[in-house]
Amino acid sequence: MFDLSLHDLLWAPFAEFGFLRRALVGCLALSLAAPPLGVFLMLRRMSLTADVLAHGILPGIAAGFLVAGLSVTAMSIGGLVAGLVVALGAGAISRATNGREDAALAALYLVALALGVTLISTRAGSVELSHLLFGSVLGVDDPALFMMAGIASLTLVVLAFAWRPLVLECFDPGFAAAARARGGLWHMVFLGLLVLNVLAAFQALGTLMAVGLMMLPAVAARYWARSVGGLAYVAAAVALVSSYLGLLLSYHVDLPSGPAIVLVSGGFWVVSVLCGPVDGLLFRFVRRAHLAG
Repeated sequence: MFDLSLHDLLWAPFAEFGFLRRALVGCLALSLAAPPLGVFLMLRRMSLTADVLAHGILPGIAAGFLVAGLSVTAMSIGGLVAGLVVALGAGAISRATNGREDAALAALYLVALALGVTLISTRAGSVELSHLLFGSVLGVDDPALFMMAGIASLTLVVLAFAWRPLVLECFDPGFAAAARARGGLWHMVFLGLLVLNVLAAFQALGTLMAVGLMMLPAVAARYWARSVGGLAYVAAAVALVSSYLGLLLSYHVDLPSGPAIVLVSGGFWVVSVLCGPVDGLLFRFVRRAHLAG
């Protein structure tokens, strides 16, 4: 009886419902590709950039919605264009004016957010507005699933080639420039991957929580590993488990699926802050007590 109830608790929902299986596959794909990008954002002290881009795609998504309704293709094309304008535009403005890129990102982000909200408010009802802002992971259809899997595959392939230049840019940008590592080019490629992954996450988590699977696992991993590779592996593992447990929590407790996944990721972060072996509070306390003794 125990085994049967455990099966009902942990696997039966996915075996019974196709929409849950699609949601799980899509979130697992995101969990493999997005957290390594979050690790590089954290190492570059650009953790809020992903959130800026998540809001920056809103006017493009809103324009796609106004043209074709809740069409994955239309909203994806609009979001991609808007995200690239915000990401690449901020880089171009900062280089042309010798200003800070984060300031240009903030300006473009605020303009894009205001424009997106204005466009949405002209036609969207409460259901459409909830879908655009919070996503609908349980409503992921085949086109959205293929897009999420395709973007995740592309991200992993590109990261295989960009890994060394990105790591070098994080820890020794001066040497990277001297070695002609083309840091500016790889930075633009990195921003492009960010836009694509935020766009893919939007289908499941909405614009307000699209960065949840990207940043929370990456920040949690910082308390469990020291090497860049270790951070990426731990972050991906946290995201994978968070996706699975979040969907189960959503099904059994009747919670919104996107927020449930992000909340589970947040729970892993809290546990990591308290118990992580790398600068976790518990280990720091034990170390101080040992030194004092």
